[in-house]
Amino acid sequence: MSGSVITIIIAVVIVCLILIWLAGTYNSLVRKRNNAKEGFSTMDVYLKKRFDLIPNLVETVKGYASHEKETLEKVMEARNQVASSDSIDRKIQGENLLSGALGRLFAVAENYPNLKANENFLDLQAQLRSVEQDIANSRKFYNGTVKELNNAVEQFPSNIVAGIFHFDKMPMFEAEVESRENVQVKF
Repeated sequence: MSGSVITIIIAVVIVCLILIWLAGTYNSLVRKRNNAKEGFSTMDVYLKKRFDLIPNLVETVKGYASHEKETLEKVMEARNQVASSDSIDRKIQGENLLSGALGRLFAVAENYPNLKANENFLDLQAQLRSVEQDIANSRKFYNGTVKELNNAVEQFPSNIVAGIFHFDKMPMFEAEVESRENVQVKF
């Protein structure tokens, strides 16, 4: 074999290896992005369950604590903000506000012994507690899949493929500063 044939064979092998790497990296990024989207969709199902429980909870509390109008309005405002969210970032922001508002609502409920003993309220509270646990678990899963995607989008050499094919980082679901603070209950 002549030197030019060997050079052509080596060039073809190198091009094939680059194409195989490119396809593998692309497919890996697609899989990671789809896992993150699935994680968000799963979390969204639980957030919808919580979303649907809120009007019943607010109505129950309203019957016992009608003068706590501001707290009840904040819960419904946060719920409406979530409903009008048009992006993952806005949905995350709205859900964090809603979590904080619900925490304040339960703090208000502590001031009303009759409300705390109400069977409907206790049932709604138990359902919400269960849904909150499901949300927490799905947030962990979502954040794990987002971390994998974001690492692949930022790390060399997969960041080259991510840049070429417009793979973007996705936002983590983090608690806002307000919701990290303890709710103050004053009697």
